[in-house]
Amino acid sequence: MNGEARRRQDLADFLKARRGHVVRADLGLPPVGGRRTSGLRREEVAFLSSVSVTWYTWLEQGREIKPSRQVLDAVARTLRLSVAEHTYVLALAGYSAPRPAAEPLPTSAPAHVQRLLDALADFPSYAIAPDWCISGWNRAYKALYPNVATVPAQDRNVLWLVYTDPYLHELIADWEASRRHLLAEFRAEVGPRLGEPPIADLIGRLLKASEAFRTDWSSGDIEVFTSRERVFHHPVVGSLQLEQHRLAPSDHPDVRVVIYTPVDTDAAAGLRQMADEQPPPPTSPD
Repeated sequence: MNGEARRRQDLADFLKARRGHVVRADLGLPPVGGRRTSGLRREEVAFLSSVSVTWYTWLEQGREIKPSRQVLDAVARTLRLSVAEHTYVLALAGYSAPRPAAEPLPTSAPAHVQRLLDALADFPSYAIAPDWCISGWNRAYKALYPNVATVPAQDRNVLWLVYTDPYLHELIADWEASRRHLLAEFRAEVGPRLGEPPIADLIGRLLKASEAFRTDWSSGDIEVFTSRERVFHHPVVGSLQLEQHRLAPSDHPDVRVVIYTPVDTDAAAGLRQMADEQPPPPTSPD
């Protein structure tokens, strides 16, 4: 059995298995024979998914047919598949993962992500939401960029801050090249969502507020994120050569964790000095 035939058979077996686990009452269907309360007939799946019984039967038989994405989406809804199961079905048929349903963008990092940031005590780190708003950070990042803790929440967006905060203009050694690189990554990542209100509002505000952004936005450059070295001119400890990394938690793939690590011993010493300059975190009352 070749790879394509194997995938068709795996898809067929998976759909049959999931069909047998659907709770009939969840779909408003009566028990079968007065006793069976779970499992759907092929005819019922076909009807509820608006496809022919013959076609759905072929699908469960692993026949050499090419189901459309729309049909697989309909079958996934009928079978009450989870996001992971839906993604698996689409992958077997050669399609990309389903786009997640629109949800309110988080204003703070998930608790376990914040704990991760705090555990990275020696390395400036922050988390960003899908619209690139900073949703969490650690003490080391606050030492590198103090304004993150005082800027209004609606302005705590990486793109907005890079283009509008004079402190970052001075902090980032190669501000012009870095801002263009950042914008190209932003466009590549959120391009499909440019029409959504939070993203559209951000772009509109930047076009009004920053001549540099207007110039860079018109270039249309697109780049994927790559880990790279960055140089920062900190007003207290001087030049810091750091390497920028980005991770995505598997249980929150829409969250990005950005981490800066020292490239050399001088940078490591500078980060320690920055940490020493920071006031200790408040203690909880007894």
